[in-house]
Amino acid sequence: MASIMTEMTTYKTISQPIVAEFKDKGSRFIAFAYPILTIDDVKKHVENLRQEHHKARHWCYAYRLGVDGNQFRANDDGEPSGSAGRPILGQIDSFELTDVLVVVVRYFGGTLLGVPGLIHAYKTSTQMAFQAAQIVEKNIEKMVQIRCDYPHLNDAIRIAKNHHAQIITQDLQLNCCLLVRIPLANFARCVATWKETRFIQIIDE
Repeated sequence: MASIMTEMTTYKTISQPIVAEFKDKGSRFIAFAYPILTIDDVKKHVENLRQEHHKARHWCYAYRLGVDGNQFRANDDGEPSGSAGRPILGQIDSFELTDVLVVVVRYFGGTLLGVPGLIHAYKTSTQMAFQAAQIVEKNIEKMVQIRCDYPHLNDAIRIAKNHHAQIITQDLQLNCCLLVRIPLANFARCVATWKETRFIQIIDE
């Protein structure tokens, strides 16, 4: 992770869903890892797996959301406290990922594994999923709204593109209003360049 003194400008997540399976003494631990954006995504994936694997014994999961890492949860779903959700979350953090959900579906094999065995199984199945996943680095982005007269529109858009920014919406009247998403690493330079023109107004920074 970035140091406290350095502002993070990128984050890591997985590019697409991935599945991995770990077996121990007859029990199957199937780890499903998903890229997510909202809590609703968590509910949807967990519920779908409960229906799809309705004969399983447990559907334990953990997730972390957002670039600040403050949104997270670890759920043991009936396993001994701390034996499932926390090992899953530990692997999310070990791989330094966010916007990620992992659900481990357990089919009980008839032999008790004990807490150490469970911790190992949930950790290992999650680790196997991440090792098989494509991990991608994405830019942290920031939104800004700008305004300019129509004759200066091309200059506003050119400056945005020069800083790898994306135009999200544009209201093209005599007085044009643009909503722009800018990589955080380029944000200060992009806004400063707009301001230097004196004919592009920053509405919401």
